[in-house]
Amino acid sequence: MQYIARMAEGAALAVAIGSRVRHERLARQWTLDQLTEASGVSRRMLINVEQGAANPSVGTLLKISEALGIGLPTLVEPPQHRPVAVTRNGEGAALWRGQDGGRGVLVASTVSPDAVELWDWTLGPGDRHDSDPHTAGTKELMHVREGEITVAVAEHLVDLKPGDAVAYPGDVPHSYINSHTTPARFALTVFEPGARAPQRLEVNDA
Repeated sequence: MQYIARMAEGAALAVAIGSRVRHERLARQWTLDQLTEASGVSRRMLINVEQGAANPSVGTLLKISEALGIGLPTLVEPPQHRPVAVTRNGEGAALWRGQDGGRGVLVASTVSPDAVELWDWTLGPGDRHDSDPHTAGTKELMHVREGEITVAVAEHLVDLKPGDAVAYPGDVPHSYINSHTTPARFALTVFEPGARAPQRLEVNDA
């Protein structure tokens, strides 16, 4: 039953993300080909995303959000117009699932122009998440709550134990690695400065 519930949750999130991507694209009067050129995401993938038929990776969502000139939270969280936005336990958007039981859950965020994201990450034994460079100027803060992990930032490797924290640039390749036999859990904050304005591209839609 839990597996079915997770599948339903993922399907609902995919539909919501697709609707927001389409809304943001049409608001800019962009064709699919224009968004493809701006983001580097294939036209077929964009079609699947907008139709809610794909479960896009965090990397793909970042490419789309950066191309549109908005922060990732704009795509994955419902709009909230209240001054205090509360995410109850279990309501965060699970945007990454590892092969060994890990999850990356976006639990709170602010919107553009300066996007701040708060994540609850779990890495199962052997889990690894590789991240492409984010927007220039992006910073990340990590605090390990349980287990041990290794953070790879460009050529630097940092081993962390419970209670350890690290700050590093998010605009270079970086990875989170659990090479141990027990799960690890950490809080991650991502600061992405003013999302760049999207450019109008002159591309004819096929």
